[in-house]
Amino acid sequence: MSDVIIKNSRNTENAPISAVSTQSVAFSHYNNISAQLPVDHKTGKIVTGGVKEQAGQCLNNIKAIVESIDHAMTDVVRVNVYLKNIMDIKLVNEVYATFFHSYLPTRTVLAVAALPMNGALVQMDAVISNGVGTHPQAPCDLVKLVRNTENAPKSSVSTQSVAFSHYNHISAQLPVDSKTGNIVVGGAKEQARQCLKNIKAIMEGIDVPFDDIVKINIHVKNISDIEAVNEAYTTFFPDSSIARTVGYVPARSVIVAEDLPMHALVQIDATVSHGDGTPPQAVEDRHGIVIKANNTENAPNSSLSTQTVAFSHYNNVSAQLPLNAKTGKVVAGNAKEQAEQCLKNIKTIVESINHNMDDIVKINIQLKNISDIDAVNEIYISFFKGDLPARTVIGVSAIAMDALVQIDAILSNAEGTPPA
Repeated sequence: MSDVIIKNSRNTENAPISAVSTQSVAFSHYNNISAQLPVDHKTGKIVTGGVKEQAGQCLNNIKAIVESIDHAMTDVVRVNVYLKNIMDIKLVNEVYATFFHSYLPTRTVLAVAALPMNGALVQMDAVISNGVGTHPQAPCDLVKLVRNTENAPKSSVSTQSVAFSHYNHISAQLPVDSKTGNIVVGGAKEQARQCLKNIKAIMEGIDVPFDDIVKINIHVKNISDIEAVNEAYTTFFPDSSIARTVGYVPARSVIVAEDLPMHALVQIDATVSHGDGTPPQAVEDRHGIVIKANNTENAPNSSLSTQTVAFSHYNNVSAQLPLNAKTGKVVAGNAKEQAEQCLKNIKTIVESINHNMDDIVKINIQLKNISDIDAVNEIYISFFKGDLPARTVIGVSAIAMDALVQIDAILSNAEGTPPA
């Protein structure tokens, strides 16, 4: 691992501690917070009450972690909310609003098939800004840019775009027409197109080209809709002549949701490169810091995503299925063997860009059977020698190619991307 910028992994006794993840992993100007279940750190048990009480506990755990590293909830730039029942969102929002007042982070909400602890109704993770940076960066008073446009749907509980340092985070976009406030007519293809139109409108509102997207997360209600979604997707990527010349597409994860807000069929969020940074960083040419996309033949390739997309001090790794790169087929075996193959694919990608697994700051795992989590953990910890990354685990009802496991990752990139 490069020692140019140091990864800072920390736990506090004031929030639940896990043997398989670190609560907070900071690198450069961001902190990655592990998914928090509604667990009281003193008892190790889920708090009593319904989804409101559980949501409050998740947010209290995040707050305890954030405050333990001398930050505040106003430093949160993104929150992901995972619900067992999408109809609970109104109750969750009542609690959520008490933690975020004048400023609202970007947000993604979806219902999942299962959560890691029996009885949990909600789970949340977060990303926070880190103006102090990590050693040996000098502290700097970077300013968040929080923006909405009238040309995309607005929300009372989230901001469309929150920029900090060299990244923009875009809230999950539903297939809603901003003029009517209704979901567009049609199936998954039409809905995916509207989600992407909304993202494009948000990016145009902040004068950022569509090909500056480095990572896309697509949530679908029906795995059979992926092909229809891809038909729409390929009309948006690549977007510019430059991107078409090099065949650039972002890193990508496709996740099956049990349900989505407004009972939509599709929802999409994005992470965008932001070469001009945020004040008081000097305004640079947008291509002054270059997106660096990389594929290796030693891991599964896809025409719809790039294995890893680096920008500034982070690398975004596409979701990896348990595929053998040579055969293109899911490896034989159970969840443990499949998790090992997913992690081997990630390791191959990471090593192909001269990094190692301990450069990973965040891991996201989707399991077809949440009961497989213990088996997955057995192999998981063997891939890391140092402090474990922040982590989120959810249960899903289906994974592409009928796999049992899917894993994506975010990787620190101490050397940055040119012309740093």
